Amino acid sequence: MSGIELGSGRAATSTRPIRAHGTPLWRRLLASREATVAAVLVIAAIVATIVVPYFGTTTTLAFLLLDATPILMIALPMTFVIITGEIDLSVGSTVGLSSVVLGLLTQAGVPFPVSILVCLVVGLACGALNGFLVTGFGLPSIAVTIGTIALFRGIAVGLLGTTSIATFPAFWLDLAQRQIGTTGIPVVMVLVIVLILVFAAVLHFTPFGRGLIALGLSSDAATFSGVRVARSKFIAFVLSGVVSALAGVFWTLRYSTARGDNATGLELSVIAAVLLGGVSIFGGKGSLPGVVAGVLLIGVLQSALQLASVSSDAITVVTGVVLILSVVVPQIVTRVRVRRPQTG
Repeated sequence: MSGIELGSGRAATSTRPIRAHGTPLWRRLLASREATVAAVLVIAAIVATIVVPYFGTTTTLAFLLLDATPILMIALPMTFVIITGEIDLSVGSTVGLSSVVLGLLTQAGVPFPVSILVCLVVGLACGALNGFLVTGFGLPSIAVTIGTIALFRGIAVGLLGTTSIATFPAFWLDLAQRQIGTTGIPVVMVLVIVLILVFAAVLHFTPFGRGLIALGLSSDAATFSGVRVARSKFIAFVLSGVVSALAGVFWTLRYSTARGDNATGLELSVIAAVLLGGVSIFGGKGSLPGVVAGVLLIGVLQSALQLASVSSDAITVVTGVVLILSVVVPQIVTRVRVRRPQTG
């Protein structure tokens, strides 16, 4: 908090509000984490198009966006959770549970829109359980969601066993993979864009969103400012559960199968993308444009490596390295910036 207070003091006494330490505002925006990630995304896409065969085709674009869609969906509420200083490791298991529920309901003859609605309710229950344990009992979210990883995945496997369900309405299967004309952009991206706009508006332009950021900076200060800490965290976890369930519906239709082990390990890609996009693992800092750029950057890297015939295990290692760098590099940069005025 001291750094924030000092920063506020400098801003209050400065006669040039658009500058910080003599740096124009536009330069600080261009030097921001979000701009850096966006620039790396563009460079990576250009290099992959030149170096990797078939990367620059509309077919590759379609597969890249389809693969990135569940990550992008879940990254939106995950941003809310992490920006409060918490974390949700159970999202992959929630996707798997949603997939199993969708398959069983479809197999039982339940109308498909009703089945989707039930899946969303299941996701809401998963998120509410996480939120209740964290806010109601004051338990650390990392411990709670490590437990619910096993709980939700165990329920999914218990319901369906080692079998799978692959019979779904043709209309919905086609809708999940249909493209907009010959652009290579999947129709589902319309839904994703709507979700991005809604979550971005809530985080950056509403009192609730500003409260989430304040909460991540200091729970005590947020409480003093009128932020309802427990409710805000609870809503963030509920949103994480609901959107994860929606991603589970898409995952099932995308791969035309419901299995208890669907989306195993998906949480790694989601968290890596969120941190890469500039959200602080300690909370209180981040933006959704940066997160979107982070998701697409990881999507480009994974797609390029797949086309280059790199093994899935190696791709997982690369994702893990990206996750580590996303946490370590910002801390190094912050320490360098803090020490620089002291040595000047």
